[in-house]
Amino acid sequence: MYTRRELGRMALGVPAAWLLANRAAARGRPGSVWGGVQVGIIAPYAFQRTANTAEEILDRVVALGISAVELQNDPVERYAGAPEMPRVFGPPRSGPGGGRPSAGAAPAQAPPLRRELTPEQQEERRRRAGELRTWRLSAPMTKFEELRRRYEQAGVRIYAFKLALTDAMPDAEFDYAFSVAKTLGASHLTMELPDRNPALTARIARFGEKHGIVAGYHQHEQATFTLWDEALAQSRWNGVNLDIGHYVAGTSESPIPFIERHHARITSIHLKDRRKNRGPNMPWGQGDTPIREVLQLMKRNRYTFPATIELEYRVEGSDPMTELKKCVEFCRSALDS
Repeated sequence: MYTRRELGRMALGVPAAWLLANRAAARGRPGSVWGGVQVGIIAPYAFQRTANTAEEILDRVVALGISAVELQNDPVERYAGAPEMPRVFGPPRSGPGGGRPSAGAAPAQAPPLRRELTPEQQEERRRRAGELRTWRLSAPMTKFEELRRRYEQAGVRIYAFKLALTDAMPDAEFDYAFSVAKTLGASHLTMELPDRNPALTARIARFGEKHGIVAGYHQHEQATFTLWDEALAQSRWNGVNLDIGHYVAGTSESPIPFIERHHARITSIHLKDRRKNRGPNMPWGQGDTPIREVLQLMKRNRYTFPATIELEYRVEGSDPMTELKKCVEFCRSALDS
């Protein structure tokens, strides 16, 4: 229940998420809404393999004072009892949408080479993928409901669920992905933008409409100002999960004009700092990505989509939590000024 004062603020356009975050902060719980902008984190990717389970992720998110999160499917499904795909058979890592990373590997500065699998490994991979699909098609939503409660009781909202949908998946698996997102309380399902496959984005949108959940399409260095145009024109259930670091690296241009044009269709943005001309990931403030300016644009224009911290630069002489604290403080400073 909201107080009379809070209802008055909502009538003036103050997002409910802001009110909830400030309630949490008043109780000593995490609160990462600054200047009306919800700052979150993508997990487990941002923790660079130092937090892999849903429980570990929650502990670290709370320790950072962050009150919202985009969760990738691996820890969510493991929590719910899914059979685990051996990492050796996982797809090559290419960022938070590229599958499970190899244990112990450092974050890549460029997409890694594909690992060739033997015929036996390919067959084993297909068999394990079939086991996972069978599990998904019979999985009850009770464990996902439990996970949502666990996060919310700690003061953390799950605003996005990341799971890639492909042509090879049956309709029932599409239903499963959107059902999990909805059960977790997410407003959108995130995945990589399918490459030149309008039939797939149209199919995804139909399931998004069915479940009332928008699909937010992520991009890497293939970004252009018009990259999402076809998917957005297909349906209002197709949206943009914009990575501003990749956008700068791929276009050598500021993402601000894109955000201003498409803000109503953006589900969330990823924050990282990269240099132009496909340059490397950099500690925040040392690259060419206008992170501060984007956050201030969101504050000034009262955009309600979350801004998601993604730690992707190589950590040397430090540790991921120390660097993530710097990223959190960067956001707070940009939005409190």
